[in-house]
Amino acid sequence: MLNTVSYPGPDGQTPALIVHGLFGSARNWGAIAKKLSASRPVLAVDMRNHGDSFRAATHSYPDMASDLAEVIAAHGGRADVIGHSMGGKAAMQLALTDSGCVDKLVIADIAPVAYVHTQTHLIDAMEALDVTALTSRRDADDALAQTIPEAGVRAFLLQSLDMKADPPAWKLNHAALRADMAKILSWPGTQGQFTGETLVISGGASDYVTPAHRPLFDAQFPNAQFEVVPSVGHWLHAEAPGPFLSALTVFLDA
Repeated sequence: MLNTVSYPGPDGQTPALIVHGLFGSARNWGAIAKKLSASRPVLAVDMRNHGDSFRAATHSYPDMASDLAEVIAAHGGRADVIGHSMGGKAAMQLALTDSGCVDKLVIADIAPVAYVHTQTHLIDAMEALDVTALTSRRDADDALAQTIPEAGVRAFLLQSLDMKADPPAWKLNHAALRADMAKILSWPGTQGQFTGETLVISGGASDYVTPAHRPLFDAQFPNAQFEVVPSVGHWLHAEAPGPFLSALTVFLDA
């Protein structure tokens, strides 16, 4: 089963399950999970091939949805599911194929479509880093800066570098993620509808969710409502945690 970090909350409330995006981990969501646990139990997972979860040869959305269903089954059988980016697609796949385990659904800055960009260059940069020569996270950041100029992207990736290991090691299965990158960026074309309450929340400066995607959401998530966090990009939960958490709490508590 996926590595799961639990944040106990009030008894009798539906737990919230947080599902991170590509190259992320449960750790990325710790601050939001802690605050959200004031009103409900919260579970945050490391997806397969990420963090402290198991390594697998495949990384498809049916695989990921099955992993999430197993976690929910082990924690009461039903949850509000919050997914960002890759995690949002995995959450949509779960809701469309196993709706009985999903109460409310939150889709953060992703649509049920294929995207044309790739993240393989980030895997290249991580694999090119000589981790055996590192003595500090600052050293790693300086080395990555030669191929990844964006400080925020480097900081995000470096959260998956285990500096306590000997030698330091990435908590990512680069080989599997590279092999299935096309599947991760795509969408399996899953049919059906999820009629539960759904929140699609996106960043105003992001192009991952556009007005052109609205008919796709309407067709498969007919009870979706839409909210935009102004002036933030794809990592809206990190760039604007206050507004993101506020929207999340209002929706889940309604």
